[in-house]
Amino acid sequence: MTANRTSERQVLFWLAIGLLFTVAVLTLSSVLLPFVAGLVIAYAVNPLADMLQRGGIPRVVSAGLIVLAFLAIVVLAIMFLIPTLAVQVQQLAVSLPSEITQLQVALENWARDKLGARFPEFKAGLDQAAEEFAKNWASIAGIVANSVWAQGRAVVGFISILLITPVVLFYTLVDWNRMMDRIKSWLPRDQAPTILRLAGEVDTAISAFIRGQGLVCIILGIYYVAALSFIGLKYGLLVGIVTGVLSFVPFVGWAVGLITSTVLALVQGWPDLTLLFGVLAIFAGSQILDAAFLSPKIVGSRIGLHPVWLIFALMTFSTLFGTVGVLVAVPLAAAVGVLVRFALELYLNSSFYESGQSRSADQPARADGSPGGTASDITAAATPILKDKA
Repeated sequence: MTANRTSERQVLFWLAIGLLFTVAVLTLSSVLLPFVAGLVIAYAVNPLADMLQRGGIPRVVSAGLIVLAFLAIVVLAIMFLIPTLAVQVQQLAVSLPSEITQLQVALENWARDKLGARFPEFKAGLDQAAEEFAKNWASIAGIVANSVWAQGRAVVGFISILLITPVVLFYTLVDWNRMMDRIKSWLPRDQAPTILRLAGEVDTAISAFIRGQGLVCIILGIYYVAALSFIGLKYGLLVGIVTGVLSFVPFVGWAVGLITSTVLALVQGWPDLTLLFGVLAIFAGSQILDAAFLSPKIVGSRIGLHPVWLIFALMTFSTLFGTVGVLVAVPLAAAVGVLVRFALELYLNSSFYESGQSRSADQPARADGSPGGTASDITAAATPILKDKA
């Protein structure tokens, strides 16, 4: 009874901690973005800092060099990339509705000759689709204008990220190893091997995805920008960068980029389909490149995150915590996945799973003669496994 009460108190304690943490994040989500961004970047580039330190460069100097490189990339993006993207976004917002109308007229002319008596039915469906697009496009533009740029929130948020994130990045890199050692010293001694084993699995999944998939996104983004611009697709820079960023979620970026590029190619080239065939060839090539080389060689098979689970996590955490939720969705999804597999391992090696079957000699019945299956039985059954794997 005492062991069960202790276990129940531990569970209640950690549930209370998790609840308080969730409430705190929800309350402070508007100011957490630069700090969380700094921590995520620090985690991603910490191996580089360790490599520089092993090469004889002091930790402080290594962190400073990484922060300077980060700031240089941001400044170059602001100077050369962002103005061009802003122009393309503006042009797309202004011209796309009229270009869709032109495509609608061209499709009507084509359908009038090809469909004959069925043309009125086709035209009614096409008019309805165009009307829905016009409404949705106006709604999207209004939402973006009101929620993002209203009261200068975007400018303030950008400045806070630009000023605070490098500071957080620098101090986190300098103190990373000390923080990890301090956290390890706080772990309960009896459970420390198990916790460290789970933390190692979480780290493997997160590092494989953030560092590996991040590099894949950069390579694919460069490929899309170069290829789409080469064939002359309007807004090729914008579409390529957005597709590369969305490639962080497997298949989602590719699908969004393909649909967007196909529509733009039809609008720009109709009735000539050369541009459309070029777009299809580019995205077919990217899929082959990613599936045959990039993901196997760079990311590997250590992620342990199913794309559907990842999409669900991104949507859930972004809804709950906004941009902060997007940044922490992958780490939390990886952690939950590891914990679920651990719980399943405990269950499959417990007497509760074997209830109704013959009991082995090392699983004695309780004092009242009834079979095992309590929480303490499950923990006892899993302990040898955890000690062997720790």
